[in-house]
Amino acid sequence: MTHVLDPDAPAAAIPPRREPPAPYRDVTRSDAAFRAFLHGLPGVDQVGAESRVAVLGTRSIKTTAKAWALDTAISMVDLTTLEGADTPGKVRSLAAKARRPDPSDPTTPQVAAVCVYGDLAGVAREALTGTGIHVAAVATAFPSGRASRAVKLADVRDAVANGADEIDMVIDRGAFLAGRYLDVYDEIVAVKEACARPGGDPAHLKVILETGELVTLDNVRRASWLAMLAGGDFIKTSTGKVSPAATLPVCLVMLQAVRDFRAATGRQVGVKPAGGIRTTKDAIKHLVLVNEVAGPDWLSPDRFRFGASSLLNDLLLQRQKLRTGHYSGPDHVSVD
Repeated sequence: MTHVLDPDAPAAAIPPRREPPAPYRDVTRSDAAFRAFLHGLPGVDQVGAESRVAVLGTRSIKTTAKAWALDTAISMVDLTTLEGADTPGKVRSLAAKARRPDPSDPTTPQVAAVCVYGDLAGVAREALTGTGIHVAAVATAFPSGRASRAVKLADVRDAVANGADEIDMVIDRGAFLAGRYLDVYDEIVAVKEACARPGGDPAHLKVILETGELVTLDNVRRASWLAMLAGGDFIKTSTGKVSPAATLPVCLVMLQAVRDFRAATGRQVGVKPAGGIRTTKDAIKHLVLVNEVAGPDWLSPDRFRFGASSLLNDLLLQRQKLRTGHYSGPDHVSVD
């Protein structure tokens, strides 16, 4: 593993604060201005949000529409392993499954990415070279985010140097909940800069909000806007290590945020629900939500992902059922 944290290196100069896109250039000029902006966002009606997702969750998706939904959902999966016992062999096995999710059916689409710890990004990169499948790595002291900024940035640079072309960072929830919004903003900006790759495009940055610790949907909306203003390419619900993780009301609020952000700035930001999405029914409910709230422009792996491990197997079993007319047992898919 490459390591880039040099304790003897001189402290870097603090760069000027990155300005958000127009028309929000002035909102980060001070803590007070940023707080006024974030707390001035429209409040979220929690009962209304829960009611809307409940109604959308009753949509019946069948036949050709279901076949499309299954393939689309598979193509949006970030196939994930984030355990302390992960090995290079497990990552290679996961990469093989990402390339050919169903070896019995070559028409099955590939997944979008394989998501691993940064020290294993090189293993994933080697196994996925030439496939078009992305290598995502978690960073910034995942999952707690409790480390100095120097350590967090070194974590990001290590992952990028090891082959990650997507970085899933965690925000400092303690700073956010304490109202230190500019600290959180500046850290995301610094991480975005650390995603640079010599001679190539920067790694895409997914900003994990850990919505289960943000307590309210109002906070989810504020954190979503903060992350987008700081330059995040995706906003992501959760690490998968905290409950509750991805819920439909949370996803609704995040989809509203990216929709409104594009309308205001022209920049399209993706959404990644992660944690607790295990069944085809769950995935299809999310796709309906995406279409109805943000619109069809988000129905692509470039703009919507599922952070999951067990979800893929259920999607494959449902796809086999649609193709053959009968359900296969769990031994017809690999156990990750």
